[in-house]
Amino acid sequence: MVVMHGSILTSVHAVPAAPAATSSLQSLKPFNRLHVIVRHLSMSKPTDPSAEVLMEKRGCAAVITMNRPKVLNVLTLSMIRQIYPQLKKWEQDPETFLIIIKGTGEKSFCAGGDIRAITEAGKAGDRMTQDFFREEYILNNAVGTCRKPYVALIDGITMGGGVGLSVHGHFRVATERTVFAMPETAIGLFPDVGGGYFLPKLSGKMGYFLALTGFRLKGRDVHKAGIATHFIEAEKIAALENDLTELKSPSKENVAALLDSYHKKCNLDQEREFILGEHMDKINSLFSANSMEGIMQNLKQDGSPFALQQLKTITKMSPTSLKMTLRQLREGASLNLQDVLTMEYRLSQACMRGHDFYEGVRAVLIDKDQSPKWKPATLEEVTDEFLDSCFKSLGSSDLKLH
Repeated sequence: MVVMHGSILTSVHAVPAAPAATSSLQSLKPFNRLHVIVRHLSMSKPTDPSAEVLMEKRGCAAVITMNRPKVLNVLTLSMIRQIYPQLKKWEQDPETFLIIIKGTGEKSFCAGGDIRAITEAGKAGDRMTQDFFREEYILNNAVGTCRKPYVALIDGITMGGGVGLSVHGHFRVATERTVFAMPETAIGLFPDVGGGYFLPKLSGKMGYFLALTGFRLKGRDVHKAGIATHFIEAEKIAALENDLTELKSPSKENVAALLDSYHKKCNLDQEREFILGEHMDKINSLFSANSMEGIMQNLKQDGSPFALQQLKTITKMSPTSLKMTLRQLREGASLNLQDVLTMEYRLSQACMRGHDFYEGVRAVLIDKDQSPKWKPATLEEVTDEFLDSCFKSLGSSDLKLH
């Protein structure tokens, strides 16, 4: 079985990464050609097909491939430590015009952070519980502030940490295989990696609904929800990637035009109604209460099948996570990405100090009994004073992004 932010999925067979295409240097004068080759080699790490992350230059683009298909490309601390410095180098490199990020295999872009490793570190009192979140959020911010066009090919499962590597970039290309979710409240965590920034910006109260219930959006619905910027058939992904790498010194507008042309040609599921479309009025009214208790009351009073299904789902979640998440989104709605990530780092450390994260991982991912014993067990017992302590500054240990 495979671990990710708040979900279990069966493992998948490895699919070999596509061979790196060599850029044509024939037209350059010999000295320039040598200069470009040297620069190209210095900007590209040797590609070991068994490495957990592959990084290569292809034509005008830099390509990052998360390469752990057997575990759905779950993000490890060592992958973060490889991707971040390379992303910063490529951002400065005059020969790199855009950055593409993708996952190996047909099942997953990235199914989340390596929750199992974080759990083990927390139990052992290891500082990885600080390092993982700090360095992951620094990488999320680098994606959000990247000056080069950044294209995430979110073909397959895109949850938790995978959302953090994609949603803050300029372009997110979904396919019929895309499955988006932020399922953290089920494991005593909260929708981090900048969830407090992008979720409140979705239409109406959709982000609050997705954050609290962990609802999964699939295929074209990921685009209709405003999470993906484009939607194409999965079978066109390789051609799109190739066309992106063959652009000549492209601007952001050139990249957008190419993505738009693929999106416009895709008719798959075009006529299908957005899965949440008929429920948006209810979502907007029921999830507009300013407390978790108020939202639960709204769902009970509404009594419709949709409302009762959400009530049933939310009742299974960690009460601490639910209250933390609602406040995270309400505060995040008026903050920039950097301030949201600073807030979320404080929350991550509160979860590492607490009970529910370890209990949620045990129940959902390790013992798989799906019966977590949350402490406190009710929303009423999660006090405002406790929540205040979770949001409080960590002083010199705060995340620093400015």
